[in-house]
Amino acid sequence: MVLTQSTPFRSYMDTIGTVDRVGIEERVSKFTTRSIKRKSKLWGLYRAVSMVDLTTLEGKDTPGRIASLCSKAQRPLKDSDVPSVAAVCIYPSMVAAARKVLGTDTDVRIASVATSFPSGQAPLSSRLEEVRNAVADGADEIDMVINRGLFLSGAFAALQDEISTVVEACGRATLKVILEVGELETFDNIRLASFLAMERIRPGDFIKTSTGKTPVNASLANHQVMIEAIRDFALGTGKVISMKPAGGIKSAKQALHFLVAVKETLGDTWLDNRHYRFGASTLLNDLLRQIVKAKTGNYQAPYAFSDSSESY
Repeated sequence: MVLTQSTPFRSYMDTIGTVDRVGIEERVSKFTTRSIKRKSKLWGLYRAVSMVDLTTLEGKDTPGRIASLCSKAQRPLKDSDVPSVAAVCIYPSMVAAARKVLGTDTDVRIASVATSFPSGQAPLSSRLEEVRNAVADGADEIDMVINRGLFLSGAFAALQDEISTVVEACGRATLKVILEVGELETFDNIRLASFLAMERIRPGDFIKTSTGKTPVNASLANHQVMIEAIRDFALGTGKVISMKPAGGIKSAKQALHFLVAVKETLGDTWLDNRHYRFGASTLLNDLLRQIVKAKTGNYQAPYAFSDSSESY
């Protein structure tokens, strides 16, 4: 659907379909009851590790803190079966420090939040400059946050235009578009924002739930709304868009529930880190703890998995 500055919300929802809240809540409740056998569970834990964007977005971040994060990202556990994480996710000012540690011969990508994270309220020119600077410093991926004010005021075409300019500023870098679902208020809004973003990004780019800086972040329900939008968009256009839930996913058990949702809604194509990520600061330690438990039968203390970095 081609938008103009005056395309109304209802016209767009008539095209893409509204969300059945009760149906979504019933569907996701079943994902938490799936029985996962030991072999499949261990596979899922390894896969979840490989999908983590290991994140630190704190005012106290320093080059030394970033170096520790990168070290842990490359070798989360002294076990050759455990993969590196997908990426480190950091502020633009820390990208050069991360690139210095990681170099260029690495599977760990550098993702940087940009576009006036987390508010998205700065002038567009400064948001674009932030993206260009992060890419120039070595960022492989950009996590942009949309201007929710544009969306909530119905300026959908203007919002899409901003996303398009960020895509251009990214160059070859992968783009992840953060919807900030907690501020979008309804499932219909989340579905619409997902479609608006997907229409302007490239295959392999992501839509992402949240910044992790608001009270409401990724849940199985808002995640389900977004992955169903991805499914429907792929069926309608053939365009494969990737997904990143972020904020509030702290346990291995939660991560496995999210992966069950992905497998049953999108299929196996999305079960790799090119198509799916977890944005998390504390999830990795619990995944490692559960891997050791699955392999040895014994739980280790949580602090045992923070030897190469702080417990983020």
